[in-house]
Amino acid sequence: MIHAPTLQFLEDLKANNNKPWFDANRRTYETAKQNFGEVVAQLIKGIGKFDKAIEESNLQVKDCIFRINRDVRFSKDKSPYKTNFGAWFNAGGKKVHGAGYYFHIDAKECFFAGGVWMPENADLKKIRDEIDYNYEEIKAIIDAAPFRKYFPNGLDREAATTRPPKGYDESNPAIELLKLKSFTVSQSFPATKVLSQGFIEEILAGFEAMYPYVQFLNRAIRG
Repeated sequence: MIHAPTLQFLEDLKANNNKPWFDANRRTYETAKQNFGEVVAQLIKGIGKFDKAIEESNLQVKDCIFRINRDVRFSKDKSPYKTNFGAWFNAGGKKVHGAGYYFHIDAKECFFAGGVWMPENADLKKIRDEIDYNYEEIKAIIDAAPFRKYFPNGLDREAATTRPPKGYDESNPAIELLKLKSFTVSQSFPATKVLSQGFIEEILAGFEAMYPYVQFLNRAIRG
C-alpha cells in the first residue's frame, strides 16, 4: 500500500515547490519514491497475470515511473516539480507508443486510467478505421458489465470533434466514438483510499476490466 508519509511529502511539495526545499528534503523524496515503486512492482506483476504482453516484456519499475521533474521549457508555470507520482504500464515501457494502463497519486485525489491519450494522426486513423470496421466488437467491450462497473460514464470525452471526421458520415452507428481524438477511460478516488489494505487488488480489477479495450486499441495501432 501507499504509506501516509508518501502522501504527506506530495502535500508538502505542493506548498514548497522549489529546488532549495526539495534538496533539503531529498531523503524524504527518495523514501516516498521507493514506496511508490514497491506499489508499481506489485501492479506490474498483477497486470501480467491477465495481460501476457506485460508478463513477457520483463517490464521494470524504472520503465514505468515518470520523473518528478517538470519540463518547464514551454510552460508558463515554472514550478520545477510535479506534485504527483505517476506510472505507465505498456509492454514497451513509457517511451513506446500504444495503449496501456496508468496509475496516478497525489495528496488529495488519485486515479487509474487506460487507453491511448491523444494519438498521433497516423495512429488516430488506424484506431478510427478499426472502430468503423469492428463497431459491434468495440461496443460489446465498452458495454460489458465489468467495464461499466469501473467506468460507468464510458470513454472520456475530453477531446472530440463537433463534426464527423473526414471520411465518416453522421449516420455512421459508431460516429460518437469516431469523433473522439483521445481514447481513454479513467476512474478517480480520494487519496486516502491508497492507504488501505486491498486497494492494489481493486486497481488491478479495474485494469483487468479495461484489458479487452487496451487490446483492441493495440491491435489497431500495431496492425
